[in-house]
Amino acid sequence: MHILSSAKTLQVSYIGMETQEAEIKPTMRIMLKSNTEMLDEVMVVAYGTAKKSAFTGSASTIKSDKIAERAVSNVTNAMAGQVAGVQITQSSGQPGTSASIRIRGIGSMSASNSPLYVVDGVPYDGEISAINPQDIESMTVLKDAAANAIYGARGANGVVLITTKKGASGAPQITVDAKWGSNKRGVPNYDVMTDPAMYYETAYRAMFNSKYYAGSSAAEAYAFADKTLLDDKNGGLGYLVYTVPEGEKLIGTNFKLNPNAKLGYSDGTYYYTPDDWYDEIFGKNNLRQEYNVTVSGASDKMNYYVSAGYLDDNGIIANSGFERFSGRAKTDYQANKWLKVGTNIAYTYYNIKSPSGQADWGSTGNLFYISNLIAPIYPMYVRNADGSIMKDNRGLTVYDFGSGSTNFSRPTLMGNPAGTMALDDQNTYSDQLSSKWYATITPLEGLSITATLGANVLNQRANSIGNPFYGSASTSGGYVSVVHQRLFDINQQYMATYKTTLADMHNIDVLAGFESYSHKIQYLGGSNTMMYNPYIGELNNTINTPPSVSSYTHEYTTMGYLARVQYDYDGKYFLSASYRRDASSRFHPDNRWGNFGSVGLAWLMTKEDFMSGIDWLDMLKFKASYGVQGNDNLGSSSVYYYAYADQYTVTNSNGDFAVAFAFKGNKDITWETSHAFNVGFDFETFDGRFNGTVEYFNRKTSDLLYNQPVPISFGYSSIPKNVGSIVNQGIELDVNGVIYKNRNLEWTANFNLTHYTNKITELDESVRETGIKYSNAIYAVGGSLYNAYLPVYAGVNKENGLPQYYVDPDNGDYTITTDYEKAQQSDLGSTLAKVYGGFGTQLSAYGFDLGVQLSYQLGGKVYDGTYEALMQTGDLMGQNFHKDVLKAWTPENPNSDIPRMNVSDVSSQRMSSRFLVSSDYLSLNNVTLGYTLPKRWTQALGVSSLRLYVQGDNLAVFSCRKGFDPRQFLGLGSSTGSGNFTYTALRTITGGITLKF
Repeated sequence: MHILSSAKTLQVSYIGMETQEAEIKPTMRIMLKSNTEMLDEVMVVAYGTAKKSAFTGSASTIKSDKIAERAVSNVTNAMAGQVAGVQITQSSGQPGTSASIRIRGIGSMSASNSPLYVVDGVPYDGEISAINPQDIESMTVLKDAAANAIYGARGANGVVLITTKKGASGAPQITVDAKWGSNKRGVPNYDVMTDPAMYYETAYRAMFNSKYYAGSSAAEAYAFADKTLLDDKNGGLGYLVYTVPEGEKLIGTNFKLNPNAKLGYSDGTYYYTPDDWYDEIFGKNNLRQEYNVTVSGASDKMNYYVSAGYLDDNGIIANSGFERFSGRAKTDYQANKWLKVGTNIAYTYYNIKSPSGQADWGSTGNLFYISNLIAPIYPMYVRNADGSIMKDNRGLTVYDFGSGSTNFSRPTLMGNPAGTMALDDQNTYSDQLSSKWYATITPLEGLSITATLGANVLNQRANSIGNPFYGSASTSGGYVSVVHQRLFDINQQYMATYKTTLADMHNIDVLAGFESYSHKIQYLGGSNTMMYNPYIGELNNTINTPPSVSSYTHEYTTMGYLARVQYDYDGKYFLSASYRRDASSRFHPDNRWGNFGSVGLAWLMTKEDFMSGIDWLDMLKFKASYGVQGNDNLGSSSVYYYAYADQYTVTNSNGDFAVAFAFKGNKDITWETSHAFNVGFDFETFDGRFNGTVEYFNRKTSDLLYNQPVPISFGYSSIPKNVGSIVNQGIELDVNGVIYKNRNLEWTANFNLTHYTNKITELDESVRETGIKYSNAIYAVGGSLYNAYLPVYAGVNKENGLPQYYVDPDNGDYTITTDYEKAQQSDLGSTLAKVYGGFGTQLSAYGFDLGVQLSYQLGGKVYDGTYEALMQTGDLMGQNFHKDVLKAWTPENPNSDIPRMNVSDVSSQRMSSRFLVSSDYLSLNNVTLGYTLPKRWTQALGVSSLRLYVQGDNLAVFSCRKGFDPRQFLGLGSSTGSGNFTYTALRTITGGITLKF
């Protein structure tokens, strides 16, 4: 602050505040108001920066302080609930994996819906987990065409701009951050039976009912249950884990465990007692540790930022985790008045230890599937007769695989991945080098010409071992797989910008340029069996001949010419327009080029004279935009690199060449095109204490890229086509406010919500009438990409306890039947959430800071396949039961909505609307508590700042059912949503210290 005085008045001014003049008095108190113009935030946009007031598009920014609150190995996971219009789906909790990000709905039927990532102005196709979140200054999500159309085809699904940190003016700053914590399972299991007695009793009743309800006498039904209960060959449980006095039954005619039975049973060779699989696998803490060091600074000619980081993020199951070493060097140098050069080089080594099969429903190698669904009567380990856990002659723990490992066998869930997980090994070692070099010349005032070269190299080697001792690989003497991939991306940009002001009122900013992108992937892989050394994962360690080997090289190229004009009149009226002409190598040369562009308008209404008297309103801006973009990414399969061409495989036919048809191409496919409209208001009130944005968007995607199935008589199963149109439309609200603020305390809060609908408006003529049908979904005109298509459950027949279904509601037939085969699938509408978003609050006082961040979703549906399996009392004996089966129909409980327990009722738990449940949730994503020591304490130690903190990530999720995590699913589409058979989300508790010198 500086004070200019005269005889009678004082003039008080301060950067960012309106200058005030006041009459001199003996005692004075002068309040300064914020100057919105001077504090006009500069935000990162496509190919540069812009003042927030002049921006005509839609964008949201997450700053580094919000990112730092999350203990994540992949920065995409830190976006949950932070940005309006952005939906985060985390299908796997495996450390290092990325979240799926959808911006303003689902714009494509089967082509990519993922956004384009741009790091410091250069499109980025590397692994997001290779970017250290501590290096990120901000993440800006560009959501509408005015914001991202200039990126052409690659920006059709939105753009995420990642800006890395740089040095600040002044003395060099050294920052050291260290944190230690633990990972545990973040979502519990369903409310399943954990008492062996309860499980035996329930299974026994279901067996008894199968005969009794079929007309047998009670005595005959008891005899059948007694005979079948432990007979694994005829639908029984296999294992007896109770010692029962000779001549007595395990379960009495009262359906209760014999009170004389004692848990634990020995047959003289083995001892049988159940293990708590959940506790054995997930009961321990798993260390997470992270260390980061940065050195940064700036002078009038140079800006520099150097960092090094290490992360060891252990997973919650054996041989699972993520380790990363990262380093970054970023410099900008003003060589002279007309030349500025710079570079940004990042190297990351990381290893993802990711056991295979952990997302496969029904896989005996899926530890989450087995441990979540296995009945509480089965051992995890093989035990000696005295009860001790058995060791084999190698000193390895012997696990119970349910078949052949003991005298008993399990009828279902035959595997034991807990036994193979510690012996199998799967590592993906990666070296990634990302770099950017640029030079900018300014030959005359206002004109800048920049050449930028971005290069990304990823060398990746994956080694997998299937051990030769136990599990499926043991039958072939062990298994080895080695895969090497090399990815090389080059991005070239040549841009010219010109900025000028005419008559002090007309501000013009013109951009023109050329950009090209080249992607090359080289693959070499092989596998073989019969290992010599069980711990060496190399092909030379195997002797089976011949080994399976393959290799290929694929290339993908785009290029485009672009231009943009931004104009404003007197900082009040704003116009932007962009154009881009792109070409993609995925299409035939006749259909390779596409034309895209946008136009945006904005009006800073508070600059008008008629609004000058509204003191509480600091800023009100109206904005609208329209644009066209393209999408060329039909899918991740390698055949889509050349989707326009027929493709063949070469094989050996008795020593001669043979060619087999592999893929039917289509030379007529071309760009999937999005037409996006956006309109909204930005506002700021009460001296900047409250601000926000409200917007409406409409995005129509036409010429949808789709791999359409065709009749088998064609000689191939599908063909890529442009098949129809989809419309996504909705509203967004994003508000931020200062609830209370004084000299020592500040309390702020934020809230955002998004509502949108997804509708198919057109399909190809060949499927327009019938739609595209899947087992549980349908793509039909008038519906969405996430419409459920299931038989409709009609409750339980009160007379006999059988499940009932409506025959064909879609065609007006509401006849009720107990014959599942007569029930037709019905369109149950969209399963997408009606509203989703996030909210949070931050409080700082006297050196303490507290932050809480949550996300939510309301009004959607998802199919809970795990609950369906746990309610099965039919042919899945040996699988656990949800405790809800205890509420099943009985003659004494005729009003139950749960069918009777009966091992013979094959249709009692079939796929239907019964298991289509609410996907509503509230997720407590993060709580952070920190304390920054007073400077008078730290300066004595030679430290400019010292902060201690503790943070909890993914602390809780509240949903319709314990154990069910809707965050894993976007909605019910062409694949079945399910419960927790995949790698569950992690709960991470971390403590740390940050030092600045």
